[in-house]
Formats: sequence, structure tokens, C-alpha cells
Amino acid sequence: MSDKDAVSKKYLQDNARFADLFNFYLYGGRQVIQPDQLKPLDTTAITLPYGQDGKASPVQKQRDLIKIVSAKSDKDCTYLLLAVELQSELHYAMPARNMLYDAIQYTEQIEAITKTHRSHKDKTENVGEFLSGFYKSDKLLPVITLTIYLGAGSWDAPKSLHEMLTVRDESLLKYIPDYKLNLITPADINDDELGAFQTELGTVLEFIKYSKDKKRIKQIATDKTKFGNLPIDAAEMITTFGDFRIDYETRKETVNMCKAVEDWAEELLTEGEAKGRAEGRIEGKEEGIITTLADLVKNGIITVIQAAAQAKMPVEEFTKKAGLST
Repeated sequence: MSDKDAVSKKYLQDNARFADLFNFYLYGGRQVIQPDQLKPLDTTAITLPYGQDGKASPVQKQRDLIKIVSAKSDKDCTYLLLAVELQSELHYAMPARNMLYDAIQYTEQIEAITKTHRSHKDKTENVGEFLSGFYKSDKLLPVITLTIYLGAGSWDAPKSLHEMLTVRDESLLKYIPDYKLNLITPADINDDELGAFQTELGTVLEFIKYSKDKKRIKQIATDKTKFGNLPIDAAEMITTFGDFRIDYETRKETVNMCKAVEDWAEELLTEGEAKGRAEGRIEGKEEGIITTLADLVKNGIITVIQAAAQAKMPVEEFTKKAGLST
């Protein structure tokens, strides 16, 4: 597990942020899911598909985060399973992977219901209920899996199962069930939408969104309402995804990240400018050498082959850069 994966899992285990994430995605920021309605579940999912020989072949998958929502409405209680898959890098098979996770989750529910019926010796109304162990009146808890891409760029991997398929006759797609990703990508969140987050998660996602745009980062780093009083684990998210370190007192619960983020952006801008100047000098020197060698070729003093050898490049490349006819 990479540092980014470990830090982001730890960060989003917090119920307030977990609820904030799903309230943003499902309800546009409305506070429908409350932190105290969430309870963590075992992230290990196991099911028992059977091979050709009829023997059980256990499949085990490890989810990043999964919690159950228990929301009371009048006298009833609504249950919902919410799962998060964190990606610091692109994953080009994500739709199939998440589809398997959800299928295992539903299978586990069916197995649990079947086990309960049999242990209680519940009466069945027909052979179908007896054979399957799942009764006509039984229902499953909905599972919503949300993928969060914690990269600065856009998600250019498939967003649905259909995008992963090779189908010459597209009319067949209506017979093939699709699985679409529920996806959050910082790059695709408008700045106004970031304000819908109720926790500092919006600030963390904003940092990741602009982490490649150092001038923009310098601008937003001066906002004390965002970076001036961050929880330690939020600060750790920023330093991990920004690949820099700061010293802070671990005894404190919050930290002012304004200057640290601004200094980080300034340092990278300075390095980038210095690198650009150095590359410019190298390119200028190379152009001067090529021009001189080209003049020698035109005057018949040396051959194109000799000039290319002096420039340490293939003849075809030298000819093209020197503007010589082949």
C-alpha cells in the first residue's frame, strides 16, 4: 500500500468526512446523511463461486472503506451500504472491479439471509424458496460504491462497463447490463461546488485539483478560512499529495498551512523557472552549433555525415534541424 493510499484511507474513515463526501455526491451538499448514522463494516468481502468440478473456490476482495447508514424516518429505519474506493492513480478496469465488489456484497447478504432462514427453520411457501434459501418477501440492502480519483488530472479511464467492451454490433449493448462508476474527480469539480462540502474535505480536494498549477495554489494558500486552521490529518493529506513535509506539533489538533503551502508552491515555481532557463540555454547552444555546421556543409568544407557526427545526432535529424535539403 502506498503512502497516499494509507493516508487517504485513514483520513476518510472519519464519519463526518465520509458523510460529507456522500452528501456532496448524492444530495448536492444537503446534510441528509448524518455522521452518527454511520457504522463501519468489515472491508473484507468473501463469496463462494463454484468451479467446473463443483468445489467451492473462495473469492476474497478488500474494499477501501464501507459503512452502513441507519437512518430513522418516522417509525421505520432505512438501511444503506456506502462504500468508497480510493484511487491515487488511474485504474482502467475500475468498472469491472467495482461491479465485482458490489456483486460480492449482494451475495454476502443473500447468504446471510439464507443462513438465518435455515437456523430459524422458517417455513417456505414453495420449492423455489426452499432451494434458494431466499424468500419472495426478502429484500437486499442497496449498495452504492463511490470511486474517488485523488489525482490532479481528469479521469480518462473507462467510466462504465460498456466502455470496456469490444462490440461490433452496438445494438447488442441493450442486452448487456452496464455498470457505471459513481466518480468524484477534483479536476471536474467547479470552484463553486467545492463550497458545498461542510468539512475541510473541500479544501483538500481543491489543493489536489490545483497541485499542478503552482500560481493558483499560491493564490488560494492565502485564504486563512481554508488553510489557516486545518486538522492535522487534513494537513497530512496535503503534504502527502503535494510531496513535501513540514514540522508541526503533534500535540495540537490543528495547524496553519497557509505559509507552508505558499512556500511549497513558490519553491516549485522557482525550480521550474530555473529549469526552463537552463533548458533554454542548452537549446540555444545546440542551435548555434547546428547553424555553424550547416554553414560548413553549404560551403563544401565538410559532408552532411561529418556534420551530423559532430552534432551527435542521426543524419536525418541533423538535416531536418539544419534546414538542409535531402
